[in-house]
Amino acid sequence: MKRKFLLLVMCLLTFHLSFAQSTITVQGRVTDAETGQPLIGAGVVVQGTTTGAQTDADGNYTLSAPSDGTLTFNYLGYKATSVPINNRTSINVQMETDAATLQEVVVTGYGVQEKRDVTGSIASVKSEELVRQASQNPVSSLQGKVAGVTITNSGAPGASPQIRIRGAGSALGSTDPLYVVDGTFVNDLSFLNPADIESIEILKDASSAAIYGVRAANGVVLVTTKRGKAGESTVNYNGFVGVQRVTNQLDMTNAQEYATLVNEKLRIENPTANLIPTNLPSTDWYDQVLRTATIHNHQVSASGGSEKVTYMASAGYLNQEGIVKGDEYRRITARLQTDFQVSENIKVGYNGIFYDYQSDNIPSDIFYQAFVAPPIIPVFEPNGRYGDPANYPVGNFANPQASLDWFNQKSNGQRLTANAFGEVSFLDGFTFRTSLGLNYGIDEYRNYRSQDSLTSVQYASRSLLTQQRSKSNMWLWENTLTYDKTFGDHDLTVLLGTSAQEDKSNFFRGSVNDVEFNSEADLYLDLGDPETALIDAGGARGTFVSYFGRVNYSFLDRYLLTATLRYDASSNYPRNDRWEYFPSIGLGWRVSEENFMQNQAIFDNLKIRASWGRLGNNNIPANIYRLPVDRDPRLAAIYNGVLFPGANLREVVPATLFWEIVEEVDLGVEMGFLNNRLTVEADWYNKQTKDAIFGLTPLGFLGLGGQIRGNFADFRNRGLELIANWSDDLSTDFSYNIGVNFSRNRNEVTSIATENAAFYNGNLPVGGYQVSITRVGDPIGSFFGYEVDGIFQNEQEVEGSAQPNAVPGDFRFRDRDGNGIIDERDKTIIGNPNPGFTYGINTGFRFKSFDLQLDIQGVADVDIYNGNRNVRFGNENYDKDFYDNRWTGPGSTNSYPSAKLTGRNLDPSDYYVESGSYVRIRNLQLGYNLPSGVVNTLKMRNLRVYVNAQNPVTWFKYNGFSPEVSGAPISQGIDRNVYPLSATYNFGVNATF
Repeated sequence: MKRKFLLLVMCLLTFHLSFAQSTITVQGRVTDAETGQPLIGAGVVVQGTTTGAQTDADGNYTLSAPSDGTLTFNYLGYKATSVPINNRTSINVQMETDAATLQEVVVTGYGVQEKRDVTGSIASVKSEELVRQASQNPVSSLQGKVAGVTITNSGAPGASPQIRIRGAGSALGSTDPLYVVDGTFVNDLSFLNPADIESIEILKDASSAAIYGVRAANGVVLVTTKRGKAGESTVNYNGFVGVQRVTNQLDMTNAQEYATLVNEKLRIENPTANLIPTNLPSTDWYDQVLRTATIHNHQVSASGGSEKVTYMASAGYLNQEGIVKGDEYRRITARLQTDFQVSENIKVGYNGIFYDYQSDNIPSDIFYQAFVAPPIIPVFEPNGRYGDPANYPVGNFANPQASLDWFNQKSNGQRLTANAFGEVSFLDGFTFRTSLGLNYGIDEYRNYRSQDSLTSVQYASRSLLTQQRSKSNMWLWENTLTYDKTFGDHDLTVLLGTSAQEDKSNFFRGSVNDVEFNSEADLYLDLGDPETALIDAGGARGTFVSYFGRVNYSFLDRYLLTATLRYDASSNYPRNDRWEYFPSIGLGWRVSEENFMQNQAIFDNLKIRASWGRLGNNNIPANIYRLPVDRDPRLAAIYNGVLFPGANLREVVPATLFWEIVEEVDLGVEMGFLNNRLTVEADWYNKQTKDAIFGLTPLGFLGLGGQIRGNFADFRNRGLELIANWSDDLSTDFSYNIGVNFSRNRNEVTSIATENAAFYNGNLPVGGYQVSITRVGDPIGSFFGYEVDGIFQNEQEVEGSAQPNAVPGDFRFRDRDGNGIIDERDKTIIGNPNPGFTYGINTGFRFKSFDLQLDIQGVADVDIYNGNRNVRFGNENYDKDFYDNRWTGPGSTNSYPSAKLTGRNLDPSDYYVESGSYVRIRNLQLGYNLPSGVVNTLKMRNLRVYVNAQNPVTWFKYNGFSPEVSGAPISQGIDRNVYPLSATYNFGVNATF
């Protein structure tokens, strides 16, 4: 009886427990407690399990849970909320903001800080801003979003943009910033898919960048990739497909207009010359070589994990055609990241990114060929052969279509960027971290020129195969010890670290004639004529050792101090001059936290900060301190019938060589108004480069070519940056934000070792002209030439001028020294390629499930040297603007010359200098989040579709394809037919499962 009774009790208990733990479906909505706005992507987890869900675009969620369980709601910037289910099937939650977590956190290099505690100038761009642009390179997405950062894009598929932070601080060294991806140093970000990035921080001033010492003179770009988080697994897809179209295509003359111009030129040069017929068919060479190109990019990621292990894996594919026929770039990226919480105090992890690219290349001068090719040359002759300039009285020009068809070059490469770390917390506030980074890359290209005869200037009697393979290998080992402690009103963080790095690279290049092309697999150097084989190889190695430390101190949460010291050594410098100290200090005062500010209603936040720092630039020309020897055969001598090779020094280098040093002062203020809906940040900086590597021309009697290079110059960049952001929620259905940034920079050479010395560069292939100069008092790489004082209208004006060899229709140059002779002494600064102003306007709007983003970007007070117009050997084509405005006789114009663009008309002058200012709609995107009902039916968490237009409109006056012209500091802004940007129109999808 007792046994039956116990059995009955157990059955009843089991039934009760089963009933009590029955599973039900719970749904509801999560909103902001203050505004009622839905919280998108809030996490909902059944307490004590990993079962959970995320809210959709309307804040709704649905999940299965025990009827007597508890739901925990989490959202960044809000207090975690736990709610018992109590057998309810509908639970709506209003979450309250958490002031402690709302503070923006920025990466500062070997650590993170709340934005309010930062004493330097750091800009941060988060992932949501990056993915809202359909860019193939993350750096392109930054254009117009960060004050003080100038980005120049190229339209070539796979190309990396040029980025300069607060101006050019070196003449012969690199001006590229240091890129750091998850603690590993890299040369660029072309291997990264923007969807993999969590945030990008740009360390602009010396105080914030000094922790990187010798590498940070040009600023630092810190990239943090996304990491897995504990919870239910999440799968994301981000992808778009679209087309790229040519914008601002330069109008060139047609056959009739071209013939008119050439005939005018011939009449001036020789009145009896044979003229070109004006009724020939016309070819638009730009239309012939350009196309509407396609682009598509896809990325899939999966993330999740538990409290012990978290992971994120992603794979991406990009296929981008260039706007030139035959140009194509393909990229595959793969990423795997895992963190292991081994114990309460020990954490280890790794992050690996693999990248593979393949590219079908085009001739590097194809835009130049299309610009100069006469329109009277047909693409094909009636007999099917390529149109040959030899059949027309115009000169030796390449047929651009023949160049594209004949050119056979492919490139490919792989890169592995990886980082592994271990972290141990011990005692009270101590953390030790060690990390090992690797950056390994291989790049190859193969060029095959077949034996062929396409035109009179495009032929080869023998085939030529050229192959090159280069390899780079970098490892970086860093160790840091951090102490983080709060003592009452004192917050203290101390960081100590060491860094060791080795960079190695090598290449092998070979060429040989007479390799027969049967297939791609048959192209080997050993299949050609061995007597024609040419082999070249080389390599380089650099090592770095560093010790660094940083102290962050805060008192009463209002008085802030950051002090940094780094001790660096680099093998780029002579053995006795390899070590240097790089200190910095930053001070901040959060005025709004003072007692006397508590009763005022103007400032929600007011912080004043000042910093000073010293940085180095190790990116100088390799082995510059070694004496280069020229073994030219012309230096050989024969004595008694015996040949004795000769040699001469090409350059002279001082016995000592020092670091390029950058010292910078930054003064800043940060303000918040109207409940921080309006935030304003302003910075003034003075950035000085001291002991810059510079070249001086040696005295002629020394018998030396080239230059003497050493620490001979000082430069300065001084400027102002202003950032203002406004964001507001007008209702639960409508919110918007508007951001404006503006920067002004003035670049100047402040001293050169030798009085009145200057560095000339910017060579053009006609006459050996050098169109840029770097000298004291002017910006680096300023344009240098004659001032045009009008056009000679008749012979009488010529006879009374300082240019007796001119003819009517030629430029009249200004005789600046008044000596009656136009010579080098009359040249002056005629333009500045360093941008004076950059600005951006970034807006975002949300109405219910729709969102709209509009970004505008621009540059002002900058010049371009139109080398396209300036490079003329004979009968090159003319642009339509020149045709419409040229001099055709007395009184016709006093600005444009005649069609005789030869002789001194090609001397560097301000006629070829044009404004590079522009305003561009950088990005326009309209998105829509599908309703939760549709998303749930598709068994998804969120689904957003969008249409996007990138670079659809650019307003500028420059007579060229694009006003974005990059280049080295001493030769920047010279347009020799750059690869222009195109307008891209996309349709994209963001989906979460």
